[in-house]
Order: sequence, then structure tokens, then C-alpha cells
Amino acid sequence: MSSREAILARIRAALADVPRGETPEDVPVPRDYRRGHTADGEDTLALFAERVADYRATVTRTDPAGLPGAIAAALTARGVTRLAVPDGFPTDLLPSGGWEWRTEPLDVPALDALDGALTLAAAGIAVTGTIVLDTGPGQGRRALTLVPDYHLCIIEAEQIADDVPDALARLGPTRPLTFISGPSATSDIELNRVEGVHGPRTLDVIVVDPTGAGAGALDAGV
Repeated sequence: MSSREAILARIRAALADVPRGETPEDVPVPRDYRRGHTADGEDTLALFAERVADYRATVTRTDPAGLPGAIAAALTARGVTRLAVPDGFPTDLLPSGGWEWRTEPLDVPALDALDGALTLAAAGIAVTGTIVLDTGPGQGRRALTLVPDYHLCIIEAEQIADDVPDALARLGPTRPLTFISGPSATSDIELNRVEGVHGPRTLDVIVVDPTGAGAGALDAGV
């Protein structure tokens, strides 16, 4: 018996007592576990910025009107000029100037020749400092944010959940999800941290807060 056959046989044995017509929806799953780890009254955006900074990324807050300027400032600070922009990204948010915006189709060599990628996000998680992409409009396929060396991600303040369970509840279970916690890094070799191995070496995040409160106050990181 092959390993595959052995695994399938064990699955069949485990399901032997399940009625033939039963579906997953017929059996409620208890979800009375703790859904968050933030303290009452804790500032979700400030916590998100703090945790993102722990990963050596940066977070800046702006209001919608200031977003093009914030994008321009981030790109200028990093010295990047050629960026991939996914389908569905609002073109009115692109700042005017000497930037080169490249759209799909882009093969791997074309992506590798660019300085970075500019995308939206599907959700954020404050406790873990994570942004989530689901390949929706303005986010692009995974290669678009994994191949270039720089990623500038735009996320709405209302998209940032306190913790993982709340974030997952906002995401489609059938979507291809990419969880990004800071720049790509690994310490596999002699425990030395190396960045940019499996994705972008540098990550900047801009939080769009329509309240306009404390614009720029979330600046953190290196």
C-alpha cells in the first residue's frame, strides 16, 4: 500500500460513522474561544503601527485627500520610480511626477526589473502587525508583490481588525490569501537574518483614516 492509499484509508475509517447525507453545515462548530487579545480601549491603529514597526517596516497615516501626497513621499524617500500597479487600483490616487507605472501583463523578468509594487489590501491585523492580500481589485496576483524588491501597501483604517479571528471573518474562505508580516526575511542559515529572500526587502504601509485624526502620527519603523 502506498502512502497515499494509507492516508486515504485512515480518512475513510475516521469518517465511517458520518451519515452519508451529512454536510459540514449540518454540524455547528463551537466558536466560543477568545476572539481578541487587545485591551479595552486600546488604540487599534497605534497597535498596528507598533507591531508593523517590529518587523522593520513603516506605517504612515493620512486622510483620503492626502493619500497621493503620502504615496509620493514614500516613493521619494525610498528612491523608487518604476512600479507595478495591479488592475483595479484607483488611478486618481497615483501622484503626478516622474514615476513609471507598469500594469499587467507583466512576466517575471519584467517584474524583477521594476523597483517595486503599489497595491491595496484586503485586511489588516493589529495584534500581529499583518496585512492580508486576497488578489482582489487593486491587489494583483501574488507574483506582483513577491518579485519586486519594494512593496508599498495602502490599507483603510476600517480594514484593520484587532486580532486574527475578526480578520478571518472579513475574508472570503475561497480566496487565495497572502499574509504579510513585514518585509520578507529568513534566519534559516546560522540564525542570521536575511531580508528579501522570498519577497520584497522593504515594506511601507499607508493607513487611510477618513477621520483625519493624527495624520502622520503613526510613522514608525526604520
